Amino acid sequence: MLTVHHLNNSRSQRVLWLLEELGVPYEVVRYERNPKTMLAPEALRRIHPLGKSPVITEDGQTIAETGAIIQYILDRHGKGRLMPERGSPDYLRFVYWLHYAEGSAMTPLLLKLIFRRVAEQPAPFFVRPILRQVAGRVQQVLVDPQLALHTGYWENELGQSSWFAGDFTAADIQMSFPVEAAASRTSFASYPRLKDFLERIHARPAYQRALERGGAYSLGG
Repeated sequence: MLTVHHLNNSRSQRVLWLLEELGVPYEVVRYERNPKTMLAPEALRRIHPLGKSPVITEDGQTIAETGAIIQYILDRHGKGRLMPERGSPDYLRFVYWLHYAEGSAMTPLLLKLIFRRVAEQPAPFFVRPILRQVAGRVQQVLVDPQLALHTGYWENELGQSSWFAGDFTAADIQMSFPVEAAASRTSFASYPRLKDFLERIHARPAYQRALERGGAYSLGG
């Protein structure tokens, strides 16, 4: 049986959701982040050398990276579901969003998280103001404009169709992580389509079942 090595508050939540949408039987092995460092435990290194999540195992194979895992699951278990017909314009959009979500989309989100934590880290009193000033300036000049650029792009793209690649597909599952992460780091008041996207995915029964299997899920930070 397929096993998901699931880290709390991580990208692996999408893998659980995909499997629930497809109705594929699976087992969950849960791992908890260090509450201080938010890093994954060393136990994950016994599954994959990088010690990252998500990772799945099935029939002696170990697959890492969310996009690769989604493609593997669709190829082996999807039976043509949750993806557009190959060769269609929507299929090209599907492939694009599948890779964009873990490539271009995550860079400003990770930078936002890093510099926010830099500003909050304990430091000597004479250094703390400098750290906060530098972190704030980097966010203001570099990170926030990039984050606004990407969220505006997502908003406009959802104006072409109600989902990222035509009908609901695994591309929407893949894009859920950056959209949810962005919602936790910036206001979506000016992005009604993204707000609607989040409301629709959160209402899906398979999304709710994935939460029950994976546990509490929060991307705030």
